[in-house]
Amino acid sequence: MLVAFSVAPTGDAETGSMHEAVAAAVKVVRDSGLPNRTDSMFTTIEGEWDEVFDVVKRATDAVAAYGPRVSLVLKADIRPGHTGELTGKLERLEKALDSE
Repeated sequence: MLVAFSVAPTGDAETGSMHEAVAAAVKVVRDSGLPNRTDSMFTTIEGEWDEVFDVVKRATDAVAAYGPRVSLVLKADIRPGHTGELTGKLERLEKALDSE
């Protein structure tokens, strides 16, 4: 499965700025060893249900240290039996664009 998520502190963040909190979450993701990609809006992670959501929870917990409230947005592509979709979906898109 692929899960794209965005997590950030909300409310009065007294212990740091937004980018520091997001960096803490991204570090959790990168340290997980699961395939991942971060862009300006979301971090996408690929793996099995339990391992992906464990990482999302730990990333959310890391952000919670930066404020009294946390905002979490998730989007999931649940496709059992498929792996390599973090890059595979983009490769198919580029191939379709090249054939136009």
